[in-house]
Amino acid sequence: MSERSRRPATFRLDDPGVVVVDADDASRPSRGTVRVTPEADPAQLPVVIEPPILEARRGFRWGTVFWSAVGGLVLLALGLGMTGLIEDLFARSTGLGYLGLALSCVATLAFVAVVSREALGLSRLAAIEKLHLRAAETLVSDDSVESRAIVQQLIKLAHQNPRLAHARARLQNHVDDIIDGADMIKLAERELMAPLDAEARRLVSQAAQRVSIVTAVSPRALIDVLFVFVASLRMIRQLARLYGGRPGALGMIRLLRHVIAHLAVTGGMAASDSMIQQMLGHGIAAKLSERLGEGILNGLLTARLGLAAIDVTRPLPFTALPRPALTDLAKDLLSKRADDEG
Repeated sequence: MSERSRRPATFRLDDPGVVVVDADDASRPSRGTVRVTPEADPAQLPVVIEPPILEARRGFRWGTVFWSAVGGLVLLALGLGMTGLIEDLFARSTGLGYLGLALSCVATLAFVAVVSREALGLSRLAAIEKLHLRAAETLVSDDSVESRAIVQQLIKLAHQNPRLAHARARLQNHVDDIIDGADMIKLAERELMAPLDAEARRLVSQAAQRVSIVTAVSPRALIDVLFVFVASLRMIRQLARLYGGRPGALGMIRLLRHVIAHLAVTGGMAASDSMIQQMLGHGIAAKLSERLGEGILNGLLTARLGLAAIDVTRPLPFTALPRPALTDLAKDLLSKRADDEG
């Protein structure tokens, strides 16, 4: 009688006839023994993690040194020019000199405030990027200590968001529980990222619909380009602020560069083209005018840019929650267009 047709039987685990073997053991058991093959521990199973969105930083960059030196020279030139201007004002009139000195002090104070804000924004974006990479590594290593440190940073990052108050409280109650590292990261994603992902999807959908409508009725291509550019920057800024970032001008340049790099790596345009071809195959384009088709295409490309921005600005990788799909946003765009026409 084979092992598959063997009737159910009971035995004791301390029975010498019970033998624990690996699943890949092909040896024949001796007569009268019971082979037990343990199942794989779910905590030890490999976690499917996508490659990091952002490439690792290089140790030394000559470009940074060059622009830092140029910036220092420009600041020195501005300082010397301002000093000369104040001296000339004092030479003409004491009142003009004090007025120029006061204006220079106000300008210097405002400049320091702007630089400090930009530095804080860049450091906050860097902290979110590092948190994303640490969470991806923890999902693979299943490190409990590291996962709790990441959760504490997430709670601190979401502290100023009132809509996450209850989620923070629930997550804080589970920090001291006996939970594996990967499961702790997934729990934090479900608690903190679920409402933010829903809001991010709404922001991307609204931006895509706006771009679709404006580019469909705009009479000039230059207006289309300018509006798409402004709408994309506004969408990326809103997504960054939603997930805890506060980008300034330099932060927006950095975010835009990362989003474009992410699109190049993930083949975003190819995904959009395949979806457009699918739409054309179903005969949807036959019911649309030329301008309306261009508007929908621009809206879909804006939506794809928004999805890439979500991947870049989100402090946790997508594991426990589904990633927003371009097809869902396309359905929202087409349904909105149908409602407008109706």
